Amino acid sequence: MAMNKSQIYSTKDSSNLLAHEAAFVLGQIQDVGSVPALKEVLEDFSLHYILRHKAAEALGAIGVEDNIRLLEMSLRSDPAPKVRETCELALSRIEEQKHTKLNGKTSDVPASPFMSVDPVALASFSSTIYLLSKVLFNEKKSMYEQYAALLITVPFILLGNWKSIHIENTSSPKNAFPVSNLNCICIGQLQNKAACDALAETLKDVTEHPMVRHEAVGDFLKTKTINLVVVELLENFVKDPEPIVSQSCEVTFSMLEFEKSVKYLFRKVPQVDIF
Repeated sequence: MAMNKSQIYSTKDSSNLLAHEAAFVLGQIQDVGSVPALKEVLEDFSLHYILRHKAAEALGAIGVEDNIRLLEMSLRSDPAPKVRETCELALSRIEEQKHTKLNGKTSDVPASPFMSVDPVALASFSSTIYLLSKVLFNEKKSMYEQYAALLITVPFILLGNWKSIHIENTSSPKNAFPVSNLNCICIGQLQNKAACDALAETLKDVTEHPMVRHEAVGDFLKTKTINLVVVELLENFVKDPEPIVSQSCEVTFSMLEFEKSVKYLFRKVPQVDIF
């Protein structure tokens, strides 16, 4: 409970980066007691819309009936399209969970292999990369369906189906913000040079949404191919005018230093006193 209170308090932090991560954690914990704090964030239009986006996502993850009204109100009234898109996803998730329970059956969609509470139910594991790409690039498909199709590509990637890089690197520019955001996460899982190049292009595109650029920075670590070129690139954006991007670069450098120190500790030859 003390941990939850700490996360709730952090949603009011002056750093939008830290505050939005705190809201994300509250959604993953799925503690109903955090709903009032998330409601307060969602309804405060003076806050950065990235915080409201993450609060909406967290309310969808918690998934209680009362959250439907909160999300519907924000879907109608929030001035930021990014927040309204997230409310739409969150409402779809809650409705799907309700439908599954009302029918008294277990969901026919696979559970997340990452033990996470995802904004949408995964597409079927029986789908092929080709079929998933048909959903992803079909503008007639709903945002919910496109997000589910993109999310399921991560297990394909981790299982070694490298052909899926074609999907990650050619995602439609017309995709909604939540889909574009997830796209960077999928790219990071590829863990190769092509993934690094794609993330670098996203970071350098100052017209891209700050949250998407933030994801690109964080996913450099996942590629495990950080070299001098990437380090220099991140250094160039440490003072980016968008705080979420600049702070993400700082956090990434801190993580790199931490990883280096851990590796150093394990590489040290222990000193043994010989009597």
